[in-house]
Amino acid sequence: MNRSDYFNFIEAKFSTLGYRLALRGGLNILDLNLHSENFYLHFFNLLFGWKLKNLNTVNQNAAGIDLIDTTNKIIIQVSATVTKQKIESALAKKLSKYTGYSFKFISISKNATDLGTQIFSNPHNLVFSPPNDIYDISTILKIINGLHIDQLKEVYEFIKKELKTEPDPEKIESNLTTIINILSKVDWSKVASGHEKVPFEIEEKISYNHLDTARTLIDDYKIYYSRIDKTYTDFDKQGVNKSFSILGGIRKEYLAVCSNNSPDQCFYLIIKNIVQIIRASANYTPIPGEELEMCVGILVVDAFIRCKIFKNPLKT
Repeated sequence: MNRSDYFNFIEAKFSTLGYRLALRGGLNILDLNLHSENFYLHFFNLLFGWKLKNLNTVNQNAAGIDLIDTTNKIIIQVSATVTKQKIESALAKKLSKYTGYSFKFISISKNATDLGTQIFSNPHNLVFSPPNDIYDISTILKIINGLHIDQLKEVYEFIKKELKTEPDPEKIESNLTTIINILSKVDWSKVASGHEKVPFEIEEKISYNHLDTARTLIDDYKIYYSRIDKTYTDFDKQGVNKSFSILGGIRKEYLAVCSNNSPDQCFYLIIKNIVQIIRASANYTPIPGEELEMCVGILVVDAFIRCKIFKNPLKT
């Protein structure tokens, strides 16, 4: 299910970020704290449609607040310190010019559930409801989990760009080798194969097939083309044409889903279906889901480049 795939990815990235912020904070390494201000600025603008700006870019160390939305009258403090004293200290700053604004507090690393039940001194009478205006990773994930699928996908794409991690090339190669070995043993039942001979530009093919959200994935994974080619060549030298079988299998999945789905949906369904085939294989040794999906994505992008899936704009 796409919803669970999107949410699981988002949850993993938020949890990792929170853990790293707490760990590095204990070591007094605070660079991620500063970057988190801008991360949450853009994230909350996307999530709630706000127009937050970073006040620290205008006024370094602005008293009590980090982010401001003058249109919706919102001020926010972003902090790794999660105590009643921290919030009351922020509320006690020189904030009289923000009377009528809503004050919100974002905990970037620690659970803040207990603070939602407490009463706070609020000398400037800012609009502040602790149960609703104190956010931590848990409360943010609850909001995300209830989003419409289209907005959930937007959040997923945003998190993927903001919190992307560079994979270990050696681990990728090892996983790809395992996955190719598994897929080569699948009975794809009379799948026509053969490599496309008509050349094309990747960007032109992406546009021609109206691949909008999949464009990012293709751009990310196209760099692995030569690595896949080497792996296929090594396997084929053993006397079993594994590239023929696997590329044909990916094409079979493409033909099965392309007629009833949009181009982007089709692209991601191919990946999802291949992942399910691998997980159901008797000789599959489980690897983290994110790594498996990435490796299958690389294989599907490779099939796209070889023109086994989607239309070639130059083919007559």
